[in-house]
Amino acid sequence: MNDLPRHFDAAHKVANFASVKPSVPERVVGERRRFRTIWISDVHLGTKGCNHELLIDFLDHTDSETMYLVGDIIDGWRLKKKFYWPAEHNDIVWRILKRAKRGTRIVYIPGNHDEMVRPFAGMNFGGVEIMRAAFHETADGRRLMVLHGDEFDTIMLAHRWLAFVGDALYHLMMKLNTWVARVRTALGLPYWSLSRAAKHKVKNAVEFISRYEEVVARAAGERGVDGVVCGHIHTAEFRSFIHDGKEVEYWNDGDWVEGCNALVEHFDGTMEILHWPEEVARREIRRDDVKTTVPEAA
Repeated sequence: MNDLPRHFDAAHKVANFASVKPSVPERVVGERRRFRTIWISDVHLGTKGCNHELLIDFLDHTDSETMYLVGDIIDGWRLKKKFYWPAEHNDIVWRILKRAKRGTRIVYIPGNHDEMVRPFAGMNFGGVEIMRAAFHETADGRRLMVLHGDEFDTIMLAHRWLAFVGDALYHLMMKLNTWVARVRTALGLPYWSLSRAAKHKVKNAVEFISRYEEVVARAAGERGVDGVVCGHIHTAEFRSFIHDGKEVEYWNDGDWVEGCNALVEHFDGTMEILHWPEEVARREIRRDDVKTTVPEAA
């Protein structure tokens, strides 16, 4: 209870954060890609693994009526061990709060790494609604349950100490991932995630992800909804399951550490997973094509 005044003071500062100028100015693009809804999760602000460059680029090139922040936006676990908060992480917070001021509905569903925000469920700070879980109705009438997903992680539930050990090993992999990314950038190669590739090669990791997806989808089916949107396992995915004879959709919006993904809903209710490194690469190709087709001035 003694921490509450300090937490409320921090929340008050966040609510007024949108008036601070970002270190990376907001890009003025010809036309932002408009969506009905955007879901992002597992940003892990406060860690070196956070891919702030790609996330800032994403935020500057997209817009939506509603945005869900599906947990682990801030990495409280790492910040407790060592404070790390570069200016670019402030820029991400600034951009999200700026969206709220412009009229975007922002819903923040804390995860296990930012569980310190969970006591504020039901409150609104700077236009950001904090919820433990949410229900979203798509444009074509489907009802989706939205939650971070750590509630269904057996390691988190039964062996919390093992989750902390795994977190330490994961961040070691992230350091290697950052080094690989820098080398590839220097060589002019596109973004590629070492940790993501390793995860897909390890049999136990693949089995855990598959089992996790089944458990979450079954929970959604038991609640009578048409599908679920979650994060937590850093693996963007769509799968369809059958529960009691009814189709249940499983959507995972990925992360901004390894894959750099977002889940979006178009205005007709169609859902799509965006792999932002690929979007950036396509944009660069189009830009190069324009340069080669425009004749030089005489």
